[in-house]
Amino acid sequence: MSKTFAVIGGNSGIGLATLQRLKSAGHQLHVAGRKVEALADTQVTAQFFDATSPSALVWPEKLDGLIYCPGTIQLKPFHRLTAEDFQKDFQVNVLGAVAALQSALPALKASGNASVVLFSTVAVAQGMPMHASIAAAKGAIEGLTRSLAAEWAPVIRVNAIAPSLTDTALASFLLNSDLKKEASAKRHPLQRVGVPDDAAQLVGYLLSDAAKFMTGQVLHWDGGLSSVRSL
Repeated sequence: MSKTFAVIGGNSGIGLATLQRLKSAGHQLHVAGRKVEALADTQVTAQFFDATSPSALVWPEKLDGLIYCPGTIQLKPFHRLTAEDFQKDFQVNVLGAVAALQSALPALKASGNASVVLFSTVAVAQGMPMHASIAAAKGAIEGLTRSLAAEWAPVIRVNAIAPSLTDTALASFLLNSDLKKEASAKRHPLQRVGVPDDAAQLVGYLLSDAAKFMTGQVLHWDGGLSSVRSL
């Protein structure tokens, strides 16, 4: 059955892979992002949205789900992080999500059985050097996920995905050579880094009725990095 979903940040990476999967399944897509002109020929409804300065968004009367994909990767030693660094990460990852969710809430409620998917990071569960700012912001996302899951039940389910390193444009500087790719893969028990389409499949599951008994969860899509120590 065709449903109507909002994808925030559907221009690249996991957001684009999610958009493509949902579109191929026959769903109606409303996308918001900074480069909406790139979506002109994709047969989706697109509008401008910049998480650093969120503008008003216009949604259909009913939304069956919303996926918020914008994120940052700002890796610095703690002593070099400025207040502005923390504010930028919090703005894009948390306040941008808050703005999108508040604007979409009436449409999500109208569905009667909607699903929200947010994104955290493995660095919240697995302490990592150089990740203080982004881990702090994504830790707030995990708290928001559980709080909204409690507040919006039973009408809207809210879950989050906590990925490890994924091969996207955002992470390209970490994977821009064969040596870096090999080293990154070896850090994971499953000996690989994530790919956007795999994450998109998990998003699809969380949006579907197959996950209708799941809310308030943070799924660790991280190749075992946060929970498994390989030999």
